[in-house]
Amino acid sequence: MSSGIGRSQLAARIARDIPEGAYVNLGIGAPTLVSNFLPADSEIILHTENGMLGMGPEPEPGQVDPDLLNAGKVPVTELTGASYFHHADSFGMMRGGHLDICVLGAFQVSETGDLANWSTGAPNSIPAVGGAMDLAIGAKQVFVMTDLLTREGESKLVSKCTYPLTGLACVDRVYTDRAIFEVTPAGLCVSELFGGTTLEELEKLTGLALSIASAATPANES
Repeated sequence: MSSGIGRSQLAARIARDIPEGAYVNLGIGAPTLVSNFLPADSEIILHTENGMLGMGPEPEPGQVDPDLLNAGKVPVTELTGASYFHHADSFGMMRGGHLDICVLGAFQVSETGDLANWSTGAPNSIPAVGGAMDLAIGAKQVFVMTDLLTREGESKLVSKCTYPLTGLACVDRVYTDRAIFEVTPAGLCVSELFGGTTLEELEKLTGLALSIASAATPANES
């Protein structure tokens, strides 16, 4: 059985796919790691749903500003030209189609691009969907960053989501520790492989019929 890549490697891979000039929201949890791998000289503008444009990477130890937090209450930095605004204005940006990309975590993604990322139904779990629904529907592109399997070894890519939905047919691309998947009208298509993973192994792990892009090759993970 092959092994996948780590979260930092995956975050760096996602960062490479974010184009110059994009307005981007990074969801709570692992997606926030992407900010640490964006080029310092890029014109990529990071948005936080609690009201900030121009978010920078995580601060160095001892350099934390308690007034600079992202939506997950994690300390962040500000870049030159950063701005702050009311929560309602922030959601207006999200709902109004002003974000080019959002990167979200997931509990499940269906082969048609449905997203479930806010509740497993477990006792004391997150009680509401929060801003994820607005991001999933409002952003021009939705990227998901997640492990392919749960801790119990179940696939997060499924034929149909069984958890409460965040959005219908909203996901464009899924970045996992084993491979990158494109959501297409014909189902999930593998565009890149990690850690020695093969298409046959992915089909066995997910239980799904997958296709592979003609240009797909194992990634250089050095």
